[in-house]
Amino acid sequence: QVQVVESGGGCVQAGESLNLSCTISGLNLSDYSVGWFRQTPGKERKGILCINKYVGRLERVPFSVSRDNARNTMYLQIRNLVSADTAIYYCAAGLGLKCTWGARVATEEASYWGQGIQVTVSS
Repeated sequence: QVQVVESGGGCVQAGESLNLSCTISGLNLSDYSVGWFRQTPGKERKGILCINKYVGRLERVPFSVSRDNARNTMYLQIRNLVSADTAIYYCAAGLGLKCTWGARVATEEASYWGQGIQVTVSS
């Protein structure tokens, strides 16, 4: 049985950095593309960054996504947080998962989703 557990969210001050983790058990993460998405109230879920199984880390300032296949864990780092980064953040994995920054994503585009974790940025 596959389980996806996100951690690391919470309340942070603007200008700070934040690291989110997502551990997926029950599968071999090295076989999957992984990515991070976010959603704000009343808005659609949108892509941040995704990496395929051949890529260990990708950066699109202020975001960076990385993975540790030995730990079956993926990470999202956000630097210099602003209030617009306040959202629920989701990790996802899928054999053919792709995403475009800011583009809407349908839940069926990934095989596995995290439960979502709240990040609130205060100024």
